[in-house]
Amino acid sequence: MSPKPLEIDLDYLRQVLLELLEIPSPSGRTDHVQQYVGERLSALGIPSTLTRRGALSACLPGPRQTGADRAIVVHTDTIGGMVKRLKENGRLELKTIGTHSARFAEGAHVRIFTDDLDRVITGQVLPLKASGHRYNEAVDLQGVGWEQVEVRVDEPVEDIAGLRALGIDAGDFVAFLPNPMITPSGYVKSRHLDDKAGVAAVLTALKALVDAGITPVVTAHLLVTVTEEIGHGASHGLDPDVAEIVSVDAAVVAPGQQSREHAATLAMGDGVGPFDYHLTRNLASIAKEHGVELVRDVFEYYRSDVAAAVEAGAHARVALLGFGVDATHGHERTHLDGLRHLTQLLCLYLQSDLVFPEWDAEPEGDLADFPSLAVQPASEEGPREGPIGID
Repeated sequence: MSPKPLEIDLDYLRQVLLELLEIPSPSGRTDHVQQYVGERLSALGIPSTLTRRGALSACLPGPRQTGADRAIVVHTDTIGGMVKRLKENGRLELKTIGTHSARFAEGAHVRIFTDDLDRVITGQVLPLKASGHRYNEAVDLQGVGWEQVEVRVDEPVEDIAGLRALGIDAGDFVAFLPNPMITPSGYVKSRHLDDKAGVAAVLTALKALVDAGITPVVTAHLLVTVTEEIGHGASHGLDPDVAEIVSVDAAVVAPGQQSREHAATLAMGDGVGPFDYHLTRNLASIAKEHGVELVRDVFEYYRSDVAAAVEAGAHARVALLGFGVDATHGHERTHLDGLRHLTQLLCLYLQSDLVFPEWDAEPEGDLADFPSLAVQPASEEGPREGPIGID
């Protein structure tokens, strides 16, 4: 059976996205959000397990057992902060979790998580010179950097002793509140769309398959990681039979990039290197055949879950699909249209076969048998004596 477009439950996508965004999950403090994803999968009839390090794994079995599966990878962890130091003025110095600029942290409302699980303390990130009536033009002359900001705690505290009395100490997690909004025109504005919008799209795609009663052509694994923002990503938790890995993550909408908020993005390469030639072209052809709006892009200051997977030794083809996000790791914005196109492409991909189903059934094979000529033109004469191109 050839892939067919499926009905996408946009109400479900909106609800799941907003609920995910409201769960604080900076890298290192992700238990709550993983429980939520597991419950959503369970409601779809999809069981899941958790690794020691907190990655969640699920599986949709295919009809055949060939030793060649595929995996979709997303991450629930976000950028955030950690208390680096209690300051003498009763405020907090921050250490970043993940890579993001203090420029976008200024003014952010935060939650400070102490070891007392029944108490959450709120606060706000402010520049050191925050009062225009006190510093006048010096407010505009202050530099940008994490050493230039501090957390004002929403409690009557003026010194280190007061902070300790609240239970705050170095190493406590600080989560930036997302402030999500979906506008009447379909724009989604929030911190942490990277990658909670991706998680919502994947869950919605799985729901579409379940609702349509469709069994994936190839056994499909889902890996939900919790350390992507700090570089570890899909370094563990992948099934050894996985031959294709598609990461789903934010695509960069900015000058010099082709990604758009209203379309899905196929990344051809990122800061680590090019993605798999064969898998990327296959995804592009699936989108074109079924009218999915898809743009190609190349990212420079970017790495994803699959980078960690490859570096850890994953023996698989890798690719990355994205949803266009303006102001990544800042005041992020995407659009429901782009999420819909991404979700549909995931549905179609999960209904399709592997790029090379017979070849990928084994971890290796004879060079002469590799079917690359079907998608990457080369001399049909095959190997010959001596280095190619040298007489």
